[in-house]
This record gives sequence, C-alpha cells and structure tokens, in this order.
Amino acid sequence: QVQLVESGGGWVQAGGSLRLSCAASGRTFSSYGMGWFRQAPGKERAFVAAISWSGAGTVYAESVKGRFTISRDNAKNTVYLQMNSLKPEDTAVYYCAADGVVRRTRVVITTNGYDYWGQGTQVTVSS
Repeated sequence: QVQLVESGGGWVQAGGSLRLSCAASGRTFSSYGMGWFRQAPGKERAFVAAISWSGAGTVYAESVKGRFTISRDNAKNTVYLQMNSLKPEDTAVYYCAADGVVRRTRVVITTNGYDYWGQGTQVTVSS
C-alpha cells in the first residue's frame, strides 16, 4: 500500500505561480514513476505531467508545456509540480499518482496506469 498526500494548492491571480508537493509513504518511492493529473468541475480527470522512476524521463500535456515543471526528490519521498504563468483554465483539483509497476521504462500518461492516488489539492486561478 502507498499513501500520497498533496499540498501547496491555493488561490492565485492569473500569471502567478504555485508549487505543489506530493509526499509518499508505504513503499520504496525511488522505484516507481509518478504523475500529476487534474480535474475541473464536470470534466474528466486529465493528464498534466509525469516523471519516470529514475527521474530521467518527463512528459507534459501540451497545454502546460513551458509553464509547468515536474521533479522528484527521492531522499524526501516527494514529487513536485512547479506551476508558472498560471491561467484561469488551470483551475482544478490536482492529484498526484504513483505507478503500479516497478521501474517501468516508459512514462505513463493514462489514469489506469497508476495504482495509487492522493486526495487532491485545489488550485484556483482568478482573472
């Protein structure tokens, strides 16, 4: 079992920045890929960014390329999402997720590729 806890969400004006954190516990964090997803009211959960177990590979949704950066600190069992130049359309609940396959070569961008999810943290961007 894995427990994931997101933090860092909040209310910001358009153009501002936030850094989300996801702390993991319950298994060997460094052996698994991690991802960030978001869900706006009435919408399906959508892929945002993912990072491989080694940290060498990253993938971003087209809508956030150049603005968001995913990273991980295995010593702290934590994955981060740095969000810059925020837009109102970024408003959503943001979830972190842990891959269910150890040391997967490819970065997963689909929800069914992840076995463990955090509770979510709200990000609201005003215009």
